[in-house]
Amino acid sequence: MSITTKDELAKQVAERTGLEVGQAKSAVDATIAEITSQLAAGNEVKFTGFGKFSAVARPAREGRNPQTGESMTIAAKTAPKFSPGAELKKAVNG
Repeated sequence: MSITTKDELAKQVAERTGLEVGQAKSAVDATIAEITSQLAAGNEVKFTGFGKFSAVARPAREGRNPQTGESMTIAAKTAPKFSPGAELKKAVNG
């Protein structure tokens, strides 16, 4: 089964933990909010074995408008990044 929404994730968490779906949804929402808050503050979030969330600075660069082919400058930005941990890689690769 593929999980594509927070509600679906919350249902799976509820099944695994015995929590009510509402409680699991609150836990999922709080987890995502805290990861987001930490990244916005420039911090990393590490879950040993699972992976690391971090924010990386992307410099400004030249690009092309795909519709017109016109050259344009793409602004610098900070982007979220996830690096999987060894245990997650092992689980995915069997």
